[in-house]
Amino acid sequence: MSYRNNQNRSGGRPQNRSGNRGNSSGFGQRRPVELHKATCAKCNQETEVPFKPDGSRPVYCRECYQQQRPARY
Repeated sequence: MSYRNNQNRSGGRPQNRSGNRGNSSGFGQRRPVELHKATCAKCNQETEVPFKPDGSRPVYCRECYQQQRPARY
C-alpha cells in the first residue's frame, strides 16, 4: 500500500503513529501524572500511586508490589 492510498483512506490527511488524525504538534507529549498518597498494605510505608485508591483493593509500595507480582517467563 503506498502513501497515497493511506492518505486517501484517512480523509486526505496523513495519520500520526498512534493512528489518530489531527494536529501532530502534541505528538510525544504527555500530561503530568497526578500522584495520590497511600499506605502500603504490606509494610505500612507511605507511598504515592498514579491512581486514587478507593479502599476496595490493597495498595502496595514499589518494593512490595514487585514481590507480589507473579514471575514473568
